Amino acid sequence: MKKVLFSLSVIVIAGILLSACGAAASGGTAGGQSQAGLPDLKGKAITVAVENAYPPFNSIDSTTNKGVGWDYETTLEICKRLNCVAEFKQAAWDGIFPAMAAGEYDMLADGVTITEERAKTVDFSTPYVTVGQVLLVRNDETSTLAQFKSDAQKLVGTQIGTTNEIVAKKTFPDKQVQSFDDFGAAVLALLANDIDGVVIDNVSAAGFMKEQAGKIKIGSQITSDEQLGFVFPPKSDLKTAVNAALAAMKADGTLDALNKKWGLSQ
Repeated sequence: MKKVLFSLSVIVIAGILLSACGAAASGGTAGGQSQAGLPDLKGKAITVAVENAYPPFNSIDSTTNKGVGWDYETTLEICKRLNCVAEFKQAAWDGIFPAMAAGEYDMLADGVTITEERAKTVDFSTPYVTVGQVLLVRNDETSTLAQFKSDAQKLVGTQIGTTNEIVAKKTFPDKQVQSFDDFGAAVLALLANDIDGVVIDNVSAAGFMKEQAGKIKIGSQITSDEQLGFVFPPKSDLKTAVNAALAAMKADGTLDALNKKWGLSQ
């Protein structure tokens, strides 16, 4: 799933506090109270990095021009329970791990795969869902995965710097995998017939399928064992608090309901 390369390039930040997140006051306000038994962050503002190009985790609603998705709703629920204020900031994927390691953000919410390599430089929350990777294809595609591999004319794309890119290159070792800046660009290339398949996680595949109804579909399953979590700077105190909130949300069914609402689980 998302994202693995530790590029040393400097993060490109949109620099805007999304208007959608102005509503972050609903995620916790100064002078409020945390949920009983959970840490109280006393109205602290938490900067949360999001890419806004990874539905259903995060994206910009074209009608309202506001940020929407699982990351927004879940983070606001976490802050409601911990008495904090979520301030979402749009950030480019390239360079996000060095930025997190340097403490430029308090938290990263972007459907990130937990890996041992990444854990050397950043901290992760407990996993909130397990996903797999698939091959997203146009609706009229009939080739099996084996046929896709053997057909030299079939072109494959994915997002650069992701675990999807690694899986794509392992799955299709004889192909020149085309890596795009984000999955939105890869899906547009698929729709334009510039490529024939996109290696992507099953959750985000479903998100793009909803956006492009009747045009694309899941052609083949590739993997099914990636755990996703929130990302924190090393030794962040926020990790313990977020883990406590996630545990409470699992226990009372809220996390399961959010996962189902946004298509992270059935």
